[in-house]
Amino acid sequence: MTGLVADTSGLVSLGIAGQDIDLLSLCLERYDVVVPETVVVELREVASYDDVHGDGAGRVLDQTDDLSVRAVDLDPEFPLDDGENAAVTLANEDDASILLCDEFNRLGLIHASLADTRLVTTPTLLSVCVRQDRLSSAAALDLLDTLSEARSWDSNSYVQRARSLLAE
Repeated sequence: MTGLVADTSGLVSLGIAGQDIDLLSLCLERYDVVVPETVVVELREVASYDDVHGDGAGRVLDQTDDLSVRAVDLDPEFPLDDGENAAVTLANEDDASILLCDEFNRLGLIHASLADTRLVTTPTLLSVCVRQDRLSSAAALDLLDTLSEARSWDSNSYVQRARSLLAE
């Protein structure tokens, strides 16, 4: 199975999408999902909030038995938070095929930090699910709308482009 490392932002998005369609389960069927311990700690932190993000993180934590959780040493020079640091480190150490990350403001830095791993965001993952006939375009667009509202992505040009591709 293809290895997919996920950071906190990507997993929270999958959990939020889980209100309508269990996108995390779709990932677990297709990929060997691996997360750093640091990400699980961050998910617990996010889950403590009484909002859509907390609910999404809680949905992911409910499925942690289906994830592979690994410890990694953080790179003290990495200029992002511990979750992204650990996810990038783990993806590089494991030669993972995919890193799922929704840190849109720092995608360039994250991409440049990866050795041979493809950086994928949740909107891109939705497109992959459509191409694999695991989701209809309409369902993917509905999920993207739900995520855009919850994650304040409405004005993000990357998300707007993904929306236009899904609508074609």
